[in-house]
Amino acid sequence: MTSRPARPTTRRGDVFDPECPTRRLLDRIGTKWTSMAVKVLAEAAPGEVRFAELRRRIPGVSQKMLSVTLHSLVRDGLVARRVEPTVPPRVHYRLTDLGLSLDVPLAALRTWAEEHMARIDEANAISDGVPEI
Repeated sequence: MTSRPARPTTRRGDVFDPECPTRRLLDRIGTKWTSMAVKVLAEAAPGEVRFAELRRRIPGVSQKMLSVTLHSLVRDGLVARRVEPTVPPRVHYRLTDLGLSLDVPLAALRTWAEEHMARIDEANAISDGVPEI
């Protein structure tokens, strides 16, 4: 009788492999709504934030988009969800330890974007043939 090799407990992805699930993960965590939700939840950590408060603190997000974003984050184990059985139910969210670890790289990306947006706008204007004022 032959035994199968043990499956590794940790896997590392290869973003250049078209079949790698890392690509799907990057698609999910790379959205503006994910970045903003993680930021709001990280500011409250280790506390919780109710759905309505998250929506108020993320300008422009629709109820549906926030719900979809949070569902994805919960499914990925980045966010924990707690429901109080009231009428209407009160839903609370908090970052897990894994979610907290995502805040650092997302914060760096947000900072980079804020610091370089003017240069990106200039490059876009040049590319679009917009004359300088």
